[in-house]
Amino acid sequence: METAPMVTALALFVGVVVLIHFKRSSVCVFRSSFIWILSQLWGHRVQFLLTAVRSTTFATRQELYRLDITRHIPLHFQLLSCVLKRFSQHKSIFRVPYLDKWVVVLCSPELINDLRKAREEDLSAAHGFGATLAVNYTLGAGFVTNPYHVRVIQSSLTRSISARFTDIHDEISTAFQDEIKPSNDWVAVPALRTVLRIVSRTSSRLFVGIELCRNTDYRNLSIEFAEDVIKRARIINLFPDVLKPLVGPMLSPKPRAMARARRHLVPVIEERLRMDNEYGADWDGRPNDMISWLLEHATDDERTVDKLIERILMINFVAIHTTANSFTQALYHLAAAPDYVTPLREELETAVREDGWSKAAMGKCIKLDSFLRESQRFNGVSAINMNRMVTNPAGFTFSDGTHLPHGSFMAAATYATHHDDAHYAHAEVFDGFRFARMRAGDGGEGGAESVKFGMVTPDPTFLSFGLGRHACPGRFFAVTELKVMLAHTFMNYDIKLEQNSGIRPPSEWFGTTCGANRSAKVLFRSRA
Repeated sequence: METAPMVTALALFVGVVVLIHFKRSSVCVFRSSFIWILSQLWGHRVQFLLTAVRSTTFATRQELYRLDITRHIPLHFQLLSCVLKRFSQHKSIFRVPYLDKWVVVLCSPELINDLRKAREEDLSAAHGFGATLAVNYTLGAGFVTNPYHVRVIQSSLTRSISARFTDIHDEISTAFQDEIKPSNDWVAVPALRTVLRIVSRTSSRLFVGIELCRNTDYRNLSIEFAEDVIKRARIINLFPDVLKPLVGPMLSPKPRAMARARRHLVPVIEERLRMDNEYGADWDGRPNDMISWLLEHATDDERTVDKLIERILMINFVAIHTTANSFTQALYHLAAAPDYVTPLREELETAVREDGWSKAAMGKCIKLDSFLRESQRFNGVSAINMNRMVTNPAGFTFSDGTHLPHGSFMAAATYATHHDDAHYAHAEVFDGFRFARMRAGDGGEGGAESVKFGMVTPDPTFLSFGLGRHACPGRFFAVTELKVMLAHTFMNYDIKLEQNSGIRPPSEWFGTTCGANRSAKVLFRSRA
């Protein structure tokens, strides 16, 4: 559906709805809604105005939010400054306003641990994530009501990393050759867009096979769908719940993405279903890919072509953009600080001599793991993480006595935790081998404690992947991708930043979301 012709009408409608809903509010609320929608559909051209108007909107009297159910939690305005700067003063709990709801931010390790230990029936990760992304309209209700793809990722995908490592390495190598042509001269490469294409290809190689992963239209679909989900969810969430069933289907990116995906996936899935029905699930030559893994876990009502396509789109959404952003941030750090390259190369060369290019070799690269974890600590994808919604009708009470009623939203203060000197010495300084030293001092390489500070290991001071039973199920695959991509980069190329300034491109913040710089280029030159 083309959204441009209707955007102005929708923006005006949202503004009117907000003005009616908040009768005491000023006209700035209307302007905020209007600019928000324009910014989501037309990029960042009006982001500066949006930021200014939002600051004005949130500075209006607290009585504006008369329906707020968390009014007893201390209030601070200016979302990012609250999360990023006020943390050192509070280290407990406070709330911040979004355009569509209030979010309670947990800062202390004790409260974050309460969140980690809470039952899904009390604090729901699925509903917290689902509400944020308006999944009923963007991804499909099954993302929350039947998230069996999580079990597939936790079990089948993770178990298959070693067996499919050769394919991962091959696709990364081939994608780099296609995207960054070998040259003895310095070649400027738009970093984020190039990395998105490489990550999309690599993920799809394991999900749908070599033919589709190298199909340009399918690759673009995977990238664009994830971007559309985030944009449309933000717009849909501006509407009151009573209007979402009307507006959600109109703004949903799913119908168009499904139609486009059917052209590529219907023949593949139909053939797989036919073979499974005829020969069972263990026929000779059955691909070890995401389609097969989904079929192994799907109930009968999920074993249809459209349901499987929908599920693949869901998995593409969670697999591509966060990995691409994380790698691009690490690439910027490496290009800005080339002194890290030699020790990283030496470590990898030793590991590859012993184990070849394998998952085992990647596991021995402690410095590589440390560099990526430090990049993730320093430049995560969000200021807050571990989103939850209170689903217990009686509410939820934290260990300090704070009570949140049913329907409240909360999250952990990830960025502030990662940049707290109480957790990390000189937390505002990027130290690529920080965690390698911590691992060596906590059991040594290969020791019983050596995985404690590994990138795939969450802890209360490293929240990028969440904590506990809801920690990111795909982190093992994502970290493997990141390691192979960065290893391939420094083993095959010399890299530097444009202008050779040594100053990494600044991250781009939008609300609580932190993204790698979209316009920066990195210079590549093939190694002799």
